[in-house]
Amino acid sequence: MAEERLERRLAAILAADIAGYSRLMGVDEEGTLAALKGLRKSLIDPKIAEHRGRMVKTTGDGALVEFASAVDAVRCALQIQRAMAQHNATVPEDRRIEFRIGINVGDIIIDEGDIYGDGVNVAARIETLATPGSICLSDNALQQIKGKLALDVSDMGEQQLKNIAQPVRVHSVRIDGVGTTSTEAHPTGGAPRLSMIVLPFANLSGDPAQDYFADGITEDITTDLSRIPDSFVIARNTAFTFKGKTVDAKQIGHELGVRYVLEGSVRRAGIRVRANAQLIDTRNGAHLWAERFDCDRSDLMDVQDEIVGRIASALGVQLIDAESKRAMRERPTNPDAVDLTMQGWASLNRPPTQESLADARRLFERAIALDATTASALVGLACGLVRAVNSVLSSSLDADLARAHTLVGKALAIAPENARAHWVLGTVLRSERKLEQAVAAFEAAITLDRNLAPAYGSLGDVVTFLGRPDETIRYNHQAIRLSPRDPMLANWQFDIGMAHGALGNLDDAIEAFLRARNNNPELPFVGFGLAAAYALAGNLDLARIELAAAQKIAPWATSAAKIKEAVPPLQSLSPKAREMAEKFLWTGLRLAGLPDH
Repeated sequence: MAEERLERRLAAILAADIAGYSRLMGVDEEGTLAALKGLRKSLIDPKIAEHRGRMVKTTGDGALVEFASAVDAVRCALQIQRAMAQHNATVPEDRRIEFRIGINVGDIIIDEGDIYGDGVNVAARIETLATPGSICLSDNALQQIKGKLALDVSDMGEQQLKNIAQPVRVHSVRIDGVGTTSTEAHPTGGAPRLSMIVLPFANLSGDPAQDYFADGITEDITTDLSRIPDSFVIARNTAFTFKGKTVDAKQIGHELGVRYVLEGSVRRAGIRVRANAQLIDTRNGAHLWAERFDCDRSDLMDVQDEIVGRIASALGVQLIDAESKRAMRERPTNPDAVDLTMQGWASLNRPPTQESLADARRLFERAIALDATTASALVGLACGLVRAVNSVLSSSLDADLARAHTLVGKALAIAPENARAHWVLGTVLRSERKLEQAVAAFEAAITLDRNLAPAYGSLGDVVTFLGRPDETIRYNHQAIRLSPRDPMLANWQFDIGMAHGALGNLDDAIEAFLRARNNNPELPFVGFGLAAAYALAGNLDLARIELAAAQKIAPWATSAAKIKEAVPPLQSLSPKAREMAEKFLWTGLRLAGLPDH
């Protein structure tokens, strides 16, 4: 008898939800609810009524609406999305309410006002394929509106939808440039760029008592990733609700409004600890980066710090590179200041060459032209300028240093807690021969971000000029531990070689220089260091070969005086450092055949 009360009919079903609803509620629960209530009263409900729709039900972040025809459903969806685009134009990106809409025509079952059936399920599934601000149509819906509405539609092909037996052909709708949808589009496109969640690391040790160690790593990574400028990291309490559960990265991205998921595991056996970490794109579940970390230490606090530091340091670079590629793919002809800034940092994440530095400078200049208050762009341009100076690739040393100092000063006025800004200030001060001030700037950067590998490397570099080679070796090894694939790796290894040379450890110096050359064969100073070390070790033939090779890369380096002129800190060494430089570098280069003048 119950079946007799059920009504069956063909209908157009509109399914909608809010992208990143959980994230919006986490940021401002009362404000989000008030804004949503206001939009329903002023826009959504009137539009549904205008197009003869019936609101079947609403959930916290979604709605299901029935229409008599597909034409009414699509017209209503178009008008809502266009109105929302205008509304959001004045709303900060991280506070925008953006709808994703799916429309299907199919058989439904009506029971006490609610609706069921595949017609409803298909609408709900194809809605998840839409980016915020756009619409997806099933092929059934598209056939119903052909010749009745003029739409810019793209065929997404047949899609295998969850819990739907047969594949469904889906089409995306471009709404006057408001949004597009495709299988390549990100379902969390409205999420902040550097948004992520660190899922609780799994304890694979077989000992439940070790859970605290895995949890500690998770918490520390969450904290450290939050220090990345402009990042949005889901808080620990939310992340730990997923502990011990099988999760789907795409679903998490949808629910929390994040672009990336970091997951991993820890296994401890005796004093050996192994951690694995993977970065996943919530758009398609693809693994963007994976790394394994092995440590042989009995002090778990040291192990935890090393694992956390290396993951956070590597991930900072990976996220910037991933977002740079995303920007070039999604907005190739109309990037904004943040897109350009991330592309600029991606260029700086390559080994320093004339080309990479020129690319970075061009991108940062464009970003600043669009928004002169983008602190990361100001810091990036300053970094590129001073890196050109330190790599002897600047054609206007004094002017580039002066501009770099001005730029980093503006950045610190905007963002005084920006660790990279303090690091770049230190590199500028180092090139201005203000070595003690540079040390203070690098130490400030490390205080703000204990995993900022370049700050350790730069600090190791500058203390060399202050005559403290033991500290150089320690700081630069820390930089390498944090970022073993860093574009500046060769520079750090070169500094270690110079420190060992100053200490008289010629074999260690040669080994470090050779490692540096292997990572960047175009770094001329490596050849000068090798020439000095080989000469002092009694191998004059190799010393002369290395000197000639270095001068081929740097033809300007015809004398010791020319080298000192190109490297400003060499002109202001501490007495102890001057004595060490004379004993190792200049004496060795003289033996190799380099004149003083």
